[in-house]
Amino acid sequence: MAPRVSRRGFVSSAVGATVGMTLARSAAGASRWESIPVPDATSIWDLPTPALLIDLDAMESNLQKMAEFYRPKGKKLRPHGKMHKCPVIAKKQIELGAVGICAAKVSEAEVFVDAGIENVLITSPVVTKDKYERVLALARKSPGVQIVVDQPSGVSGLDAAAVAAGVKLSVFIDLNIGTDRTGVEPGKPALAVANAIAKASHLRLAGVQAYGGHLQHIVGFQYRRESTLNALALALEAKHELEKAGYEIPSLSVGCTGTYNIDCDVPGVTDVQVGSYPFMDVNYRNVGGERGAVFDDFKPSLLVLATAISQPVKGRITIDAGYKAFATDHEPPDLLDVRGVSYRWGGDEHGILELRAPSREIKLGDKLLLIASHCDPTVNLYDQFYCYRGETVQEIWPIAARGRSQ
Repeated sequence: MAPRVSRRGFVSSAVGATVGMTLARSAAGASRWESIPVPDATSIWDLPTPALLIDLDAMESNLQKMAEFYRPKGKKLRPHGKMHKCPVIAKKQIELGAVGICAAKVSEAEVFVDAGIENVLITSPVVTKDKYERVLALARKSPGVQIVVDQPSGVSGLDAAAVAAGVKLSVFIDLNIGTDRTGVEPGKPALAVANAIAKASHLRLAGVQAYGGHLQHIVGFQYRRESTLNALALALEAKHELEKAGYEIPSLSVGCTGTYNIDCDVPGVTDVQVGSYPFMDVNYRNVGGERGAVFDDFKPSLLVLATAISQPVKGRITIDAGYKAFATDHEPPDLLDVRGVSYRWGGDEHGILELRAPSREIKLGDKLLLIASHCDPTVNLYDQFYCYRGETVQEIWPIAARGRSQ
């Protein structure tokens, strides 16, 4: 017997190729960092799959909620652009009051600066001549560009390059408060970095970064809160020691989405490097929130659209979204609106849905929305977001910093 194809699946297969070509043509004539309007009403169910979607209502709610939460706190947001890699979203965050944008790498910062974003903090240190020159070229374009340093040798190398380029640059001391990835230990090692900056003729100490990446996914809010406050105590002590030594520390930049409602009340913190809150993902939802076992302060808005393409055995159905459609470093994705179904990896191109007790029937040809497993690396697998409201695609947003890992 021939497999049944749903009406939604039939319509999608009939027009999907046409839609894909139309949207590709629209994108081809646009700037790589500008929103691309969709000329005709296009249903999300007509998109070729797999496709990366943003639910605009959910994302806008998240942006507004975080901005309103921080507005009375006397602290600023400094969102992380490495999560979305999209200048369109970065500009929306700044319009809502963010002090600037973080970039994990120099090449990401280049995209944001080229898109007209002036205040960009590069949150990873650089130690090579080519990277020094690229950072200084950015600072020449925009005096708001800043970067972290964590070793006296890095300070001297950066200053020598700045002298040669004739550029003054603001730097943050990157503290290691337990992540053990980058950063200098608080105390005498941090003071040695500050002393090196003081001797530099073309560098200015703008603040301290105390990123707690190891804290963000601690399961259980109270345990996460206790661990965060202990780690930030190290940062505050280091800031006090630097100030006692005569250094002005205008900024103490900390945190992430997972500790947004903890960092906000710590005296001395000036801004918080929230990242995932516009999109959220399965991994974040599983760490638990202040009110319960699910971290649901923000809505899932980053979704992958996939098609059910095969059913080789009873009780399972295969979709066209596997390792190349989702990040695989954490939990697998979840279906957005179908319960009683679990996803498991089926290879590069495929995912397997285990139909334990589906809340609705899934047939061949059906298209399904899945919540991203881990938003940052999932975003890096795609060229654009299809942004929709209701079930209609409104715009395409280029993921302009995709692949910018240098």
